[in-house]
Amino acid sequence: MAAAPPTATPLAQGRVASHVRLLGILWLASAVIHMIPGFFLVAFFRHGMILPPDTPVFVNGLMHFIGLAFLGGAVLSLMAGWGLLERQPWARMLAIVLGVLHLINVPFGTALGAYTLWVLLPAESEVEYAHMAGAA
Repeated sequence: MAAAPPTATPLAQGRVASHVRLLGILWLASAVIHMIPGFFLVAFFRHGMILPPDTPVFVNGLMHFIGLAFLGGAVLSLMAGWGLLERQPWARMLAIVLGVLHLINVPFGTALGAYTLWVLLPAESEVEYAHMAGAA
Protein backbone atom coordinates (compact mmCIF):
# COMPACT_ATOMS: atom_id res chain seq x y z
CA MET A 1 0.00 0.00 0.00
CA ALA A 2 1.47 3.35 -1.07
CA ALA A 3 1.81 6.13 1.46
CA ALA A 4 -0.26 9.22 0.88
CA PRO A 5 1.77 12.18 -0.35
CA PRO A 6 2.38 14.86 2.26
CA THR A 7 -0.07 17.71 2.05
CA ALA A 8 1.00 21.28 2.33
CA THR A 9 -0.16 22.89 5.53
CA PRO A 10 -1.10 26.54 5.38
CA LEU A 11 1.17 28.95 7.17
CA ALA A 12 -0.13 29.89 10.57
CA GLN A 13 -1.35 33.45 10.78
CA GLY A 14 0.41 35.62 13.29
CA ARG A 15 -1.30 37.74 15.87
CA VAL A 16 -1.22 40.89 13.71
CA ALA A 17 -2.58 39.22 10.59
CA SER A 18 -5.48 37.70 12.47
CA HIS A 19 -6.43 40.88 14.38
CA VAL A 20 -5.53 43.87 12.20
CA ARG A 21 -8.80 43.88 10.24
CA LEU A 22 -10.92 43.89 13.39
CA LEU A 23 -8.66 46.55 14.88
CA GLY A 24 -9.12 48.77 11.81
CA ILE A 25 -12.90 48.37 12.01
CA LEU A 26 -12.89 49.23 15.71
CA TRP A 27 -10.89 52.41 15.04
CA LEU A 28 -13.40 53.41 12.35
CA ALA A 29 -16.26 52.78 14.77
CA SER A 30 -14.51 54.86 17.41
CA ALA A 31 -14.19 57.69 14.91
CA VAL A 32 -17.90 57.62 14.12
CA ILE A 33 -18.78 57.58 17.82
CA HIS A 34 -16.56 60.63 18.45
CA MET A 35 -17.98 62.53 15.48
CA ILE A 36 -21.48 62.64 16.98
CA PRO A 37 -20.68 64.80 20.03
CA GLY A 38 -18.13 66.73 17.98
CA PHE A 39 -20.68 67.84 15.40
CA PHE A 40 -23.23 68.60 18.12
CA LEU A 41 -20.85 70.77 20.14
CA VAL A 42 -19.53 72.62 17.10
CA ALA A 43 -22.99 73.25 15.67
CA PHE A 44 -24.86 74.30 18.78
CA PHE A 45 -22.22 76.13 20.78
CA ARG A 46 -20.83 78.29 18.00
CA HIS A 47 -23.29 81.09 18.67
CA GLY A 48 -24.66 80.07 22.07
CA MET A 49 -27.91 78.74 20.67
CA ILE A 50 -28.89 76.52 23.62
CA LEU A 51 -27.39 78.26 26.64
CA PRO A 52 -29.29 80.66 28.88
CA PRO A 53 -28.41 84.34 28.47
CA ASP A 54 -26.66 84.63 31.86
CA THR A 55 -24.02 82.00 30.93
CA PRO A 56 -20.44 83.31 31.03
CA VAL A 57 -19.05 84.28 27.63
CA PHE A 58 -16.17 81.79 27.65
CA VAL A 59 -18.48 78.74 27.90
CA ASN A 60 -19.52 78.93 24.23
CA GLY A 61 -15.92 79.09 23.08
CA LEU A 62 -14.86 76.30 25.43
CA MET A 63 -17.63 73.97 24.27
CA HIS A 64 -16.88 74.79 20.63
CA PHE A 65 -13.19 73.99 21.23
CA ILE A 66 -14.09 70.68 22.89
CA GLY A 67 -16.24 69.84 19.85
CA LEU A 68 -13.30 70.59 17.55
CA ALA A 69 -11.10 68.35 19.71
CA PHE A 70 -13.65 65.52 19.33
CA LEU A 71 -13.67 66.03 15.55
CA GLY A 72 -9.87 66.13 15.39
CA GLY A 73 -9.65 62.88 17.34
CA ALA A 74 -12.27 61.35 15.07
CA VAL A 75 -10.24 62.30 11.98
CA LEU A 76 -7.12 60.70 13.47
CA SER A 77 -9.10 57.57 14.35
CA LEU A 78 -10.46 57.43 10.79
CA MET A 79 -6.93 57.69 9.45
CA ALA A 80 -5.72 54.91 11.77
CA GLY A 81 -8.63 52.62 10.91
CA TRP A 82 -8.34 53.17 7.18
CA GLY A 83 -4.56 52.81 7.32
CA LEU A 84 -4.78 49.53 9.21
CA LEU A 85 -7.35 48.14 6.79
CA GLU A 86 -5.17 49.18 3.84
CA ARG A 87 -1.99 47.92 5.57
CA GLN A 88 -0.27 51.30 5.33
CA PRO A 89 3.21 51.38 6.96
CA TRP A 90 2.48 54.53 9.01
CA ALA A 91 -0.82 53.24 10.41
CA ARG A 92 0.78 50.97 13.00
CA MET A 93 2.55 53.81 14.78
CA LEU A 94 -0.48 56.10 14.57
CA ALA A 95 -2.70 53.39 16.07
CA ILE A 96 -0.20 52.78 18.88
CA VAL A 97 -0.08 56.49 19.77
CA LEU A 98 -3.87 56.78 19.65
CA GLY A 99 -4.18 53.58 21.67
CA VAL A 100 -2.05 55.06 24.44
CA LEU A 101 -4.11 58.27 24.40
CA HIS A 102 -7.38 56.30 24.49
CA LEU A 103 -6.36 54.37 27.63
CA ILE A 104 -7.78 57.18 29.80
CA ASN A 105 -11.17 57.05 28.05
CA VAL A 106 -12.91 54.54 30.34
CA PRO A 107 -14.35 51.98 29.56
CA PHE A 108 -14.42 51.62 25.76
CA GLY A 109 -11.33 53.69 25.00
CA THR A 110 -9.40 51.69 27.58
CA ALA A 111 -10.46 48.44 25.95
CA LEU A 112 -9.62 49.69 22.45
CA GLY A 113 -6.27 51.09 23.61
CA ALA A 114 -5.32 47.88 25.42
CA TYR A 115 -6.36 45.74 22.44
CA THR A 116 -4.40 47.99 20.07
CA LEU A 117 -1.28 47.77 22.22
CA TRP A 118 -1.64 44.01 22.63
CA VAL A 119 -1.86 43.49 18.87
CA LEU A 120 0.60 46.07 17.53
CA LEU A 121 3.19 46.89 20.22
CA PRO A 122 5.44 43.79 20.55
CA ALA A 123 8.58 43.67 18.43
CA GLU A 124 7.32 40.58 16.60
CA SER A 125 4.25 42.58 15.63
CA GLU A 126 6.43 45.27 14.06
CA VAL A 127 8.14 42.72 11.86
CA GLU A 128 4.88 41.01 10.91
CA TYR A 129 3.10 44.30 10.15
CA ALA A 130 6.04 45.54 8.07
CA HIS A 131 5.88 42.30 6.08
CA MET A 132 2.11 42.70 5.62
CA ALA A 133 2.48 46.38 4.60
CA GLY A 134 5.15 45.48 2.07
CA ALA A 135 2.93 42.80 0.55
CA ALA A 136 -0.05 45.13 0.21
